[in-house]
Amino acid sequence: MATSIPNTLIPFSKTREAIFRSTHSKSPTPLTPNQKSTKLIARNSSSIGERVRQQQGTHYKPKLEEQLERLPQAWREIHGESDWAGLLDPMDPLLRMELIRYGEMAQACYDAFDFDPFSKYCGSCRFTRRNFFSSLGMSHHGYTITRYLYATANINLPNFFKQSRWPKMWSKNANWAGYVAVSDDATSNKLGRRDITIAWRGTVTRLEWVADLMDFLKPISSNCIPCPDQTVKVESGFLDLYTDKEESCGYCKFSAREQILTEMKRLLEMYPNEELSITITGHSLGSALAILSAYDIVETGLNVMRDSRGVPVSVVSFSGPRVGNVRFKERLEWLGVKVLRVVNVHDVVPKSPGLLFNEHLPAAVMKVAEGLPWSYSHVGVELALDHKKSPFLNPNADAVCAHNLEALLHLLDGYHGKGERFVLATGRDPALVNKACDFLKDHYLVPPHWRQDENKGMIRSNDGRWVQPERPKLDDHPEDIHHHLRQLGLASSDI
Repeated sequence: MATSIPNTLIPFSKTREAIFRSTHSKSPTPLTPNQKSTKLIARNSSSIGERVRQQQGTHYKPKLEEQLERLPQAWREIHGESDWAGLLDPMDPLLRMELIRYGEMAQACYDAFDFDPFSKYCGSCRFTRRNFFSSLGMSHHGYTITRYLYATANINLPNFFKQSRWPKMWSKNANWAGYVAVSDDATSNKLGRRDITIAWRGTVTRLEWVADLMDFLKPISSNCIPCPDQTVKVESGFLDLYTDKEESCGYCKFSAREQILTEMKRLLEMYPNEELSITITGHSLGSALAILSAYDIVETGLNVMRDSRGVPVSVVSFSGPRVGNVRFKERLEWLGVKVLRVVNVHDVVPKSPGLLFNEHLPAAVMKVAEGLPWSYSHVGVELALDHKKSPFLNPNADAVCAHNLEALLHLLDGYHGKGERFVLATGRDPALVNKACDFLKDHYLVPPHWRQDENKGMIRSNDGRWVQPERPKLDDHPEDIHHHLRQLGLASSDI
């Protein structure tokens, strides 16, 4: 029988030990094998919750509510106005809560994505815009999705694009890539501003795309993104994914860039007199798209309102790779884009590309190497976490686990500062870690890869046969996209 988890993680006081012995001193009635199995499962199935309760005590919820009351006055600081100085070590409780919230909005991209090749809707979002958050149990976040984002599948980035094995697919050239959402009135009051959030999907499960990156820097202006400095360069695969389109496809006839810029223009014009923020989040490859789109919004001046107010733009990046060279880093930061990168120190993705030439080399060496097509530099501020600090996680898990977003949110929940003990702060369920990986220690008895659709989405038809149900057609592009493209100077001559 597995050892009791609270006993292994928290030493007994003498009083607790006496109580434990007194309640276990009598010889129990022998159990049958089935009874033993049932008792083991019942005992351990609640052990994670017991462990969390012992760490937190009974007063964490009121404390969390007290922290949230700070947000209307502190949101600019939490949003990175001062580059998170003094907020990371020790960890500011309000910042932790906000990072987890944006991480959950990035995680929603995975939870909503249909990556089953046996589904005729593979590569699409499983939900319509209107029921997206409610279908994922996230209505409490208080955001409304205003549009979906699509990317062309013609770009050679393995494991980002998924296609169905069905002859008749929902789209041969497009994949759903994320969404744009806006905080509702009630949530905006709690946040202290109207928040526009862009969430980008990353790659699904495997890491082959890291090795298969084109790993070649090219000027960001070569793909129509305005930049007066030709030495500002980014990884070519990321740039192509952001700017390419397939005009024969209804979903990606406009590039991801055009979709983002037109939607930002529309939303900023919708709320001309309100306090606004733009927060962009993504995990893995989605983090690279988040940084590129943040740069683009500010470089084009789209975040400057008609009354000359600048809308702050921040990126909350999870497990993101390097995106560009040192000149890109300098330009991005000069433009005022704030980037906080949350990483697991054992994850290989944040160490790529630029394995040889990167920000860890002496400045003199990087100055000499900055002209090379393989010289990369991370941007912004890094928050480094270590999964070996968590008593819940297997310290010897594989590389995919170290890259998992749910695991990173778990680490955020328990992080209080360098050298501090790992203690969960918000009550977030550690069982979420195993939704799409096998990372929790075995004695917690949480099955690996447990999140799946009931019957893999199959339902019984009226005649009793099992079939895949039809889904409503996903929204593609708003009718006024051409109008905003013209205003931005991005419309082609045939529009």
